[in-house]
Amino acid sequence: MGVRRVVTGHDQSGKAIVISDAEASNIVRPLNRPGVAIYNLWQIDTSPAEVFGADETTDRTIGLLPPRRGSVFRLIDFPPEKDWIDDIDPEAAKAAWASLGAEDIGVKGKSPHPLMHRTETIDYALCLEGEIVMVLDDSEVLIQKGDAVIQRGTNHAWSNRSNTVCKMMFVLVDGAFETDA
Repeated sequence: MGVRRVVTGHDQSGKAIVISDAEASNIVRPLNRPGVAIYNLWQIDTSPAEVFGADETTDRTIGLLPPRRGSVFRLIDFPPEKDWIDDIDPEAAKAAWASLGAEDIGVKGKSPHPLMHRTETIDYALCLEGEIVMVLDDSEVLIQKGDAVIQRGTNHAWSNRSNTVCKMMFVLVDGAFETDA
């Protein structure tokens, strides 16, 4: 099932109009992640955002992480992992992250989930359908439809232990682990 994406803008007289109304076309299916679909819906290259900027921002390759000082808006379908999780060893996990341009985000050493990772971002997440377990260093939280997560640069993984697809919405905002203050 596709994802409809409606983008608004203005005509030459300043009147609000629909620029685009179509199925999302920037869909990424990461290596070693059967059934995972990442629908990249919009990307901002800087902050503050250019409100009257480009009419299209997903006509290029979009990696897992947002651009420096930018953000990315996406939906992700997480299929049940029971049929493929045993095939994810450290090398397969590294290849999965590399296929998204984020080869260095995997957690080094022993972790509670093979796809544990950490990004230098603030992530706003909302569960739209199904349920998923958010795995942290020493705890787990069941996230269900309607639940929101604000993930702040922590080690984490998403584990769908159910029998149905979980659809999550994410906005990743570029961040910094440390700032010059």
